[in-house]
Amino acid sequence: MKIANFDLEKDGVFIIAEMSANHNGNLQTALDTIKAAKECGANAIKLQTYKADTITLNCKKDDFLIDGGTLWDGKNLYELYKEAHTPWKWHKELFDYARSINIDIFSSPFDKSAVDFLEQFNPSAYKIASFEITDYELIKYTAAKGKPIIISTGIALENEIKDAIDICKSVGNTQIILLKCTSEYPAPLNKAQLKTIPKLKKDYGVEVGFSDHTIGSTAPIVAVTLGAKVIEKHFIIDKNIGGEDCDFSMDAKDFKSMVSSIRETEQLLMGIDNFKEAKSGRRFSRSIYVSKDIKKGDILSEDNLKSVRPGYGMHPKHLKDALGTKAKKDYSFGDRFEL
Repeated sequence: MKIANFDLEKDGVFIIAEMSANHNGNLQTALDTIKAAKECGANAIKLQTYKADTITLNCKKDDFLIDGGTLWDGKNLYELYKEAHTPWKWHKELFDYARSINIDIFSSPFDKSAVDFLEQFNPSAYKIASFEITDYELIKYTAAKGKPIIISTGIALENEIKDAIDICKSVGNTQIILLKCTSEYPAPLNKAQLKTIPKLKKDYGVEVGFSDHTIGSTAPIVAVTLGAKVIEKHFIIDKNIGGEDCDFSMDAKDFKSMVSSIRETEQLLMGIDNFKEAKSGRRFSRSIYVSKDIKKGDILSEDNLKSVRPGYGMHPKHLKDALGTKAKKDYSFGDRFEL
């Protein structure tokens, strides 16, 4: 499967820098974030496309108030999303700029109007956010656009994951990537449950990845060892600028380090047959050499035969068979021994 020009089978792990609300309502910060993501080695920058009115109601009843120990306790949903959204009027400039510096760019739409709006930019993919996996109509409408569709599974029940995949396939879209995700902000390491990654691959037969809300880079690196082909991480230029998502976002310095570690991890996981490499290093292993001049007919002993480095001679396992027998020819000190 390809996302833009990136081939998940050949090109390694696709690393997404999630801008989310880390532009803090400033267009220049958004542009600077895209540039920094490129410089850090991200393959793509991802936006979120919604308006407060398209994602919730401007209501202050208890149901709409945020509580439960989140970063946003005390606000209502409408206030949060009004502050955090990426203005739609920015999108063209953001898409144009990202493409001008050769970093992929796409977005998470949160309703059908956002999909329609994004289509004018011909994004390389669409992302369905964790909390939208229950919005089957949005999934169907988005998948029908024929782009790769990346779906976070954070709050999903198993039947909902199956439903989402079936919906995509029902409109002819098999370019599906499931991301393991823990929908806590930040997410504790002991709730990451990364062993789910190979299980998603096995159970649903699609590409898999990891949308990470933990602190640090340990979780995404481990996810790659478990088969993640996509890594998504919230990205902020500098935590000093603050913002709604700052606390669980990775700054430029740490993001660059994470990308480097992931690329090193890819190299460590390359290949499944190391016997060719092992053979090339065997010259430094032991083998049987003549340690004292030998005449034909001499008794072979530990005095004139030794298992030593290098490894060009006979395998040391044959030494016991040779000891006590008579030499079949003359040998000089340092010769490889042959039975």
